[in-house]
Amino acid sequence: MKRVIAGAVLASFLALPALAADQFLNILTGGTSGVYYPLGNALSSIYGKTLPGARVTVQATKASVENLNLLQAGRGELAFTLGDSLTQAWEGVEEAGYKAPLKKLRTVAAIYPNYIQIVATADSGIKTLADLKGKRVSVGAPKSGTELNARAIFKAAGLSYSDMKVQYLPFGESVELMKNKQLDATLQSAGLGVSSLRDLATGDDIVIVAVSAEVIAKTGDPAYIASVVPANTYRGQTVDVPTAAVRNFLVTHEGVPADLVYGMTKSMFANMPDLLAAHSAAREIDPANAARSPIPLHPGAEKYYREAGLLK
Repeated sequence: MKRVIAGAVLASFLALPALAADQFLNILTGGTSGVYYPLGNALSSIYGKTLPGARVTVQATKASVENLNLLQAGRGELAFTLGDSLTQAWEGVEEAGYKAPLKKLRTVAAIYPNYIQIVATADSGIKTLADLKGKRVSVGAPKSGTELNARAIFKAAGLSYSDMKVQYLPFGESVELMKNKQLDATLQSAGLGVSSLRDLATGDDIVIVAVSAEVIAKTGDPAYIASVVPANTYRGQTVDVPTAAVRNFLVTHEGVPADLVYGMTKSMFANMPDLLAAHSAAREIDPANAARSPIPLHPGAEKYYREAGLLK
C-alpha cells in the first residue's frame, strides 16, 4: 500500500456514524485453511471495535459461488469472492453455479489478488501442466471460485478433467492427502503464502507448476492476469514461477444500510495493520484500486471513496 495513499486514507478517518441497535453483520469467508477465513476474522475484530451496535459473526463457507448466492438471498452482509465469480454471478452464468443474474450484489472493495497455485509433490514427477495427465489432482470444492479457476486454466492449457483423476477437496484436506501420497497435485486459488501450502512445503519437497502468459491469454477472460509466485514464497522454491492471478473483492448486497457499509469500508482501511497481521496477502490491498469493480459499488462504499479522494 503506497504511503501517500495510506496517509490520505488515514487522514479521512473521522468518527463513524452510530448504527442502529443490534445491526447484524455476518461475514461470509471460505474454508478455514484458506486466506478468506483469517481475513474475515480480522475484519470481525475490527468491526467489533469500531462499529458500535454491530453484532458480527464469521461464517466458513465453500467461498465465492456459495457466498454470492447467500448474499443474494440476504443471508449475509459481507462476503469474499473472486472477480471472475463476481462477473459470472452478475451475468447469471448457470454453469458457474448461478441460476439467475444476482442483481442485488454491490461491491465494497477490490482487495488482494488470488494466485493460481498449482502445486505437486516433487516425487510425483509433475513439472508442467501437461504432466498432470493421468495424475490425481484436487481442484477445490465443486463450483467454488477455485474450481472455476481450475476449469478455466486447464481448458486454456488444452486439458480437461477427463485427462486427470480429479478430486473436489478443500485446501487442507488436499494437503493431508498429498502428505500421505494419496494425491499428486492440488490447484489452490489463494493469496501468496496460504497456510495449507506452507504446511505442505514444510515437510515435503514441492514443485509449483508454471502457467504461461500464453495459457492465460487463451482463457479469454480479462479477469485473469499474468503474474508470478515470487521466489521463496514457500520452502525450497528458489525461483519466481509464472502463473495467473485474479483480483478478489469484498461484496455486499443492496439491502445492507448505507451507513453500515460506509463504516465497514472506512474502518477496514483505517485498520490495515490488523489485516496484515492476520495474513500477508493483505499487503497487496491498495486503496487506489479499491473502487474498481465489474459491478456497481454500494452507495455506502462510494461515499467513503469520494471522501477519501479515491473516487471522483
